[in-house]
Amino acid sequence: MKGKHIVLGITGGIAAYKAAALVRLFVKAGAEVQVIMTPNAREFITPVTLSTLSGKPVITEFFTANTGEWHSHVDLGLWADAFVVAPATASTIAKMANGVADNMLVTSYLSTRAQVFVAPAMDFDMMQHPTTTRNIATLRADGCRIIEPAEGELASHLVGKGRMEEPENIFREIDDFFNLTAGMKGTKLLITAGPTYEKIDPVRFIGNYSSGKMGYAIANEAAARGADVVLVSGPVGDSLQVHPGVKLVKVESAVQMLEAAAEAFQAADIAILSAAVADYRPAREYDRKIKREKDGIESLELVKNPDIAATLGASKHPGQILVGFALETDHELDNAAEKLRRKNLDMIVLNSLRDKGAGFGVTTNKVSLIYADGRERTDFPLKTKTEVAADILDAIATMKP
Repeated sequence: MKGKHIVLGITGGIAAYKAAALVRLFVKAGAEVQVIMTPNAREFITPVTLSTLSGKPVITEFFTANTGEWHSHVDLGLWADAFVVAPATASTIAKMANGVADNMLVTSYLSTRAQVFVAPAMDFDMMQHPTTTRNIATLRADGCRIIEPAEGELASHLVGKGRMEEPENIFREIDDFFNLTAGMKGTKLLITAGPTYEKIDPVRFIGNYSSGKMGYAIANEAAARGADVVLVSGPVGDSLQVHPGVKLVKVESAVQMLEAAAEAFQAADIAILSAAVADYRPAREYDRKIKREKDGIESLELVKNPDIAATLGASKHPGQILVGFALETDHELDNAAEKLRRKNLDMIVLNSLRDKGAGFGVTTNKVSLIYADGRERTDFPLKTKTEVAADILDAIATMKP
């Protein structure tokens, strides 16, 4: 953590007093800490305390009252290597999830490119409210890491989940993140994502329901860890965003995806093939819309698409790691293990459409990791795709090419 830049956002909850210990832990580990407080946070802990511990003036407003000096939220966001909000009240979580930039903390959050950590702290009933649950889910989907609150006696004297995690545990999670980042820094990754569209005519295609969310989550997580990422993406919605460190290559068909992937694979240390590539394409692509009444076409002749995973597996050189995906509906383990062997993969990520919350179009996934080196299979519970992406990259970090 030495030399890292950490922005610590503190909001108006009783757990704000714990922020002093968190600042001290960061500084003791050699990090530079810039504290941003919401106006209400000053009612629970003084800026003087936090300024003394961090060695920097605490920022609470857009302008310094006496001098009119402007605090640049853009500069703060770009300065940060990690952006931590602890404690994060229900109000601030709602503002972050919905882009309500009415204070310096949320405005800086919207400007940062760093990994964001959010440590909720609030009363039990507020924590369980559907609105809060929905807002936290939005932050997870946006790539924030949620540091789950603990259970215990709360400020209201109710007992339940809502206590901000202890500063030592928050520090440990962020320190672990930096260690993972250091391990992946400079690593070259190829990732494929989304569906492919195989044109029938100008308005129709053969495709599937893949949203691309899993591949984009892996790409963003890898870039946040410092990797050099090439993301070859089939057609996905405009709502999917990429980390600034990701080079995005957009394609449409399986043939185009193979060309782009094969080129990037030459320089890649790791390739993760999460795209749902169509197995077949029409033998003929019509240059005008087919008319049922006029053209009388009763059937389409299909031809096989190239097998991207098998093609890259056949050309894999020593030192490269190749990871594939298997979305199955039956005989899941047998089918995934056979695919792992046949395509010369080092690891395969298995998920089943029979598992609720897994598969296409959702923000969650339930996966098992199967390895070519003979180690025991790893099974994970249902998680967000952002969390699954981290699990996949953590597993790859333990593999020897």
